Amino acid sequence: MSKADKLFKQMCQDILENGTDTSDGNVRPIWEDTKEKAYTIKKFGVINRYDLREEFPALTLRRTAIKSAMDEILWIYQKKSNNIHDLKPHIWDAWADEDGSIGTCYGYVIGQKDSRNGEQLDQMDFVLKEIKKNPYSRRIITNMFIPQYLDGGHLEPCAYSMTYNVTKDKDGNKVLNAVLNQRSQDILAANNWNVVQYSLLLMMVAQVNDMIAGELIHCIVDAHIYDRHIDLIKELISREEYPAPKVWLNPEVKNFYDFTTDDLHVENYQHGEQITNIPIAV
Repeated sequence: MSKADKLFKQMCQDILENGTDTSDGNVRPIWEDTKEKAYTIKKFGVINRYDLREEFPALTLRRTAIKSAMDEILWIYQKKSNNIHDLKPHIWDAWADEDGSIGTCYGYVIGQKDSRNGEQLDQMDFVLKEIKKNPYSRRIITNMFIPQYLDGGHLEPCAYSMTYNVTKDKDGNKVLNAVLNQRSQDILAANNWNVVQYSLLLMMVAQVNDMIAGELIHCIVDAHIYDRHIDLIKELISREEYPAPKVWLNPEVKNFYDFTTDDLHVENYQHGEQITNIPIAV
C-alpha cells in the first residue's frame, strides 16, 4: 500500500464516521442537472503530511492524471493564466466566459506585480528569487485569496496558499518543504489531484534551486464528501492498494519557466479502475 492510499482511506473513514452532515443548512452548491442543493458530510481541519523523499503520493486506489495535474499547476504558477484556452484539462470550463476567462483569480492573481524589497515582482518570481537569496526566510509565500480580486473572479480559490520553508537533512543537504492551505475540498473529485499537483510544484521549485523536495503538509479547513459521492467513496476505500509509482522530472531543467509536461516521467503506476462521470457540484 502506498502511504497516500493509507492517508486517504483514514481521512475518508473519519469524515464518514465523525463528520458533520450539512443537510439541515442552506448551502451554496447545487447539482447542475437538477438544481437541488448539494449537501456534504464534512470535517474541520484535516492535516495530511507527505514526505516526497519516501514516495510520490499518487493514489493507487484509482488513477490520478498526473500529467494533467502538472499542466494545471504550470497554467497557474508558470503561465500565470486565467484563460482555459491555455489549459489542456477541461476542469474550469463551467466557470469560463465566452472568451475563456475565469476572471481575476488563480493565475491572474499569481501574476500581479507588487513592490517586494524595492523591486516589482509577481508572486512566483518573488518565491523563486527569495529561495535563492534568503533560503531560511519565513516569508516565502504565495497567496491567491486576496479580497481585492475576489469579486472579479468567477470562483474563489480553494487551494489558495503555499508557504515554503528550507531545512537541512543530516548530511547537510538543503531540503525544500511547503505547507499547502486549502479552505475547502471536494474529497472525491479533488483530493489527490491537489496533492499530486502541489507535490510536483514543490519538486520543480526544489530542483531549480538545487534542493531536495521534502515534506508537503496539506491543511484542509473544510474537507467534505458530497451526498452523491458517499457510495462511490465507500467502494473506493474498499479497494486493493498498490505500491506508489516512481515519478521524476527531467534533471536538465534548471529554470522553473522551462518546465513542460514532457519533463515529467511516471514509472510503474499500478492503480485500480477509474471512476468516471463523477457528479460535480457548482
